[in-house]
Amino acid sequence: MAVGPRVLEAAGLPGPGRQSRLREWWEQEHVFGYGLIVPAVVLLVALVAFPFGMAIYFSLSDYWVGSPGAFVGLTNYRDILGNEVFRQTLQNSFVFTGIALSLKVVLGVWLAMLLSRNLRFKRIIRGIVLLPFVIPTALSTLAWLWMFDSLYSVVNWTAIRVHLISAPGPNWLGQAEYAMAAVIAVNVWRGLPFFAITVLAGLMAVPKEFHEAAEVDGASSWGRFWYVTLPLIKPVLGVVILFSTIFTFGDFNIVQVLTRGGPINTTHLFATLAYQVGLSGGNLGQGAAISLFIFPLLALVVFFQLRYIRKE
Repeated sequence: MAVGPRVLEAAGLPGPGRQSRLREWWEQEHVFGYGLIVPAVVLLVALVAFPFGMAIYFSLSDYWVGSPGAFVGLTNYRDILGNEVFRQTLQNSFVFTGIALSLKVVLGVWLAMLLSRNLRFKRIIRGIVLLPFVIPTALSTLAWLWMFDSLYSVVNWTAIRVHLISAPGPNWLGQAEYAMAAVIAVNVWRGLPFFAITVLAGLMAVPKEFHEAAEVDGASSWGRFWYVTLPLIKPVLGVVILFSTIFTFGDFNIVQVLTRGGPINTTHLFATLAYQVGLSGGNLGQGAAISLFIFPLLALVVFFQLRYIRKE
């Protein structure tokens, strides 16, 4: 049975005219557009802007766990700059990011070129390559922790059997140089699939006619890569290097699970030191200052890389 407009109005429900006006108002371009971005804005404010603002507030106060503290200005920043452990962490972060990113660029492009070929079981191989990136970081790093164990190291056992090193082998997580090499190796292992698959997408967009024309002109495989492929994938390469730099610079799980910043603070990164000082030590003010110190550094990196991408 049909219900009339007066019955709907008497029941407090909008009539057809009101519904149509509401629909027309909602379908206006500016109203509908703002309605679509409101959920994203709410998420950004709740999950990014608010925690970032709280971190700034903590870094400018002598805030401890259980003690609100008072405003101290830039005292926390001056204290961490005078701290030898923080200066060591700053050096560690640049060494870690520089070596790991360089390896991911070289190995990622090489792996992407390999995956772009017509191989048997190509889809299965691509799925296997993605496994290190798909597996939870803490879970996969625990496996590496066992592999680098000082007594039962699979890495040492294999290297001794193939006569690469002599027994008993290095203590991977107990010596400064080997510990840094271990965390870099695990970071490269985990980040390589993301790098390779993204570059592979760029390679798939390169027209085959360009390679065929270069081959007809007598260009070698290296010449085709250097003068044809590489210039065409530079924009994609620039974007993936940008994201990889951010992910590598802010790494936490790998170092925390493998070394916890040791031995003697030689593998501490910004995130692990901030966790140790702010959460384990209870000094939330200095912990927030350490975590925020990475922000201007990453902002500079992002600025110059985006400028290069736009130029290209």
